[in-house]
Amino acid sequence: MIISKTPFRISFFGGGTDYPVWFRENRGAVLATTFDKYCFISCRPLPPFFNHKYRIVYSNIETVKEVHEIRHPSVKATIQYMNIQAGLEIHHDGDLPARTGLGSSSSFTVGMLHCLYAMKGEMPSKMQLATEAIHIEQNLIKENVGSQDQVSAAFGGFNLIQFNPDNTINVTPIALSKEKREYLQNCIMLYFTGFSRSASEIAKEQIKNTPKKKQELSTMYEMVTEATEILNNKNRDIDEFGKLLHESWKLKRSLSNSISTSYIDNIYETAMRAGALGGKLLGAGGGGFMIIFARPEVQPKIEEKLKGLLRVPFRFENHGSQIIFYQPDGLY
Repeated sequence: MIISKTPFRISFFGGGTDYPVWFRENRGAVLATTFDKYCFISCRPLPPFFNHKYRIVYSNIETVKEVHEIRHPSVKATIQYMNIQAGLEIHHDGDLPARTGLGSSSSFTVGMLHCLYAMKGEMPSKMQLATEAIHIEQNLIKENVGSQDQVSAAFGGFNLIQFNPDNTINVTPIALSKEKREYLQNCIMLYFTGFSRSASEIAKEQIKNTPKKKQELSTMYEMVTEATEILNNKNRDIDEFGKLLHESWKLKRSLSNSISTSYIDNIYETAMRAGALGGKLLGAGGGGFMIIFARPEVQPKIEEKLKGLLRVPFRFENHGSQIIFYQPDGLY
């Protein structure tokens, strides 16, 4: 049996510039971190003694005889991509719900790839995991997804990720002092808005609007540089990071009518009136998780105002996708 452990991510700046329709002409960049909530995938060869060849357990349970019968798009595409002929039993467990803006679908694909490589006795590089997961999601499954989630899931850590017109990707870790890192973590409140949504459907409209939103996306790209400077310059106040998040969120909302809702706007405005400096909805929009940036001393007031919402404690993590259990039994 092989078990992979792949983190979810929080994207701060640059979301929208990681779609190929944008960065192949204009360059893209995001500032994002992974955190200590994970997607776990276990995978083992299925002995040829059953009426089925594949058993996949996630929110549904599938037992099928042929790979093309598998309904889970990432499982089917990844098995086909890796050309696995043996029967498989696959289990998925996640620390947080899917379709909530944390890059969970890409964490799943990265973790699935990692498991199947391990079953073959191979160790892919982090960049290989990222680029192959991008290929599977964008070209094989044909999801409306960007390219940042797969990179964050594979590499882990707090990174500046740059997307170049030639499809190459540069990953630069953000080096923070222990004190600055701790304060930044303590300023970020992670809330679940209470419902999930299909990121692909929301992203489809955003991608369609890209040619009309060049000014907004260019500004969002520039904000990545500004945010990185705030973090790297010891003379810059971390509170500026939160205020810049506010400006970025206002821009992101203008990219598509599907990104926010009156319910989301009310949550955000309530937090701002209670003393928050900024924040944003994570992922493509429409629902899922939201971050609120606020100084620690004002957070109790915000918590009181948002007491109907679930706040999720978290810490940054640095490892990316890992194989945490490796006991190969051989492929039948």
